[in-house]
Parts: sequence; C-alpha cells; structure tokens
Amino acid sequence: MPLQAGDLVRPDGGELHEPVLWLSRGPAEPGAWAALRAEHARTGLWPLLLHGLGEGEDERRPWVAGELSPPAERSTPGDHSAEAVLSTWWEWHGWEDWGDPDVLQSMAPYDRRWPGLAPALPLRDDPDRVADARAEELRRTLRPAPRLGLVAAERGAEALTAVGWGGPMQFVDDIAELSAVVRSWEERFGARVVGVGFAHLHLSVAAPPRTFEEALPIAAEHVVSHDENTDLHLCARSLVDARSWSFWWD
Repeated sequence: MPLQAGDLVRPDGGELHEPVLWLSRGPAEPGAWAALRAEHARTGLWPLLLHGLGEGEDERRPWVAGELSPPAERSTPGDHSAEAVLSTWWEWHGWEDWGDPDVLQSMAPYDRRWPGLAPALPLRDDPDRVADARAEELRRTLRPAPRLGLVAAERGAEALTAVGWGGPMQFVDDIAELSAVVRSWEERFGARVVGVGFAHLHLSVAAPPRTFEEALPIAAEHVVSHDENTDLHLCARSLVDARSWSFWWD
C-alpha cells in the first residue's frame, strides 16, 4: 500500500545516529496498521500506533522529538529470558511488606517466592485478526490521535527495543528486558504489540484466560511489570476474556 507522508526519525543526541523509525506526519489512516502488519514478513518492518505525551507541543514527545535511545546504549531482547527477568522483578518489587496481613491477602496464593511463568493458553482466535481489530480501536480512541510508525524488527516485542523507547525507564533500565517479557507473552498468549505512547504500551491478546484461576499466574507477571504494587486479584479479574492488555509507567 502507498505510505502516507512521513519522515525518518533519529535518536536526538549529541552525535548523528542512524534513523530508528519511520513516522507519519499526521494521524494513522484507517486500515493502515493492518495492511502494513500483513506485509511485515516481506518488509521486516513492524507497524506501531504511536501517540504522544499530550496535546500541543507535548504531542511531539517522544516520537517526533526523537527522545529515543541509540542502539549502542541498549542490549538486545535475546540477551534475556522472560523467566529470569520476571523472577528478578518479583524479588525487588517492594515485597518488604510481605509481613503485612493485607499484602499477604492481596497476593494470595503467592508469597515472596517467584511462582514461575504462567502456562501457555490455547489460541481462541487468529492473533493477527485480533491485532488488526485492536489497532482500529486504538486508532479511533487514543488521544492525541496516534501516528503510524514503522520499525525494523522481527516482531513487535523487539520493536520496542529497536526503536529505543524509553517510556518505562523509571522502572527498568534496559528496555530489552521488557521486550523479552513481551516476546514471551507473544508466544504463550498470542499477544501482539499494537500501540506505544510516551509511557503506555498496548497489546492485543488472542489467548486470554477463561477463568480467574487461569488468570492468576498471568496477573502475577503483570503486577511485577509495573512500577506500582497492583492488587493481584483485581488484576486477575480484569484479565479474564480480555482481548487487550494495556500498561502504564509513571
């Protein structure tokens, strides 16, 4: 399909870096994300719906402004395993209050020991079809209206690192660690990376849990992927039959 008008974006810094992103000059056009996703195997470019921090000048941050880290400053997702990353996050996620009865109740049946990766679930729909539908929903509802981005990456999870996204940097120093976790969600739950904001991440999910019991171990992974303690049970209930996951970092 013909691309709408756009520009190559380089990480902003003291030296001239290679472009890491093609970005449309205006809002993404209807159906564009799905069409480019379908071409990914041929082009090697993963589409993203990219929305800015806010209105006015803030809409330029981080994508137009190039507030992105250059490749030399980051590792690669292949350097990490989701199991190791999540286990570490579990250990330092603020469980110093495990002796508090309220904390114990909110995290039951788990304790300070990492419970391990949630089991993979069977697909309930085609991951690409679910992703295409989620993309159109985000295109219509996100504010400011998202632009269309293209990143050279083998999959959506790796695009987060390849583009040099820094939204969760208050939470995790190396975005490749988060990419490794998201890659594991792609494999276990049919997730696809659809949209990214200044500090937001939007995924589609083709293998959501059907029950609260199936959702609990997935929720354990979610609560340690944020920078705030989230009630495990509340999170698990929100995941049942959910075809989309969204994350936000302060």
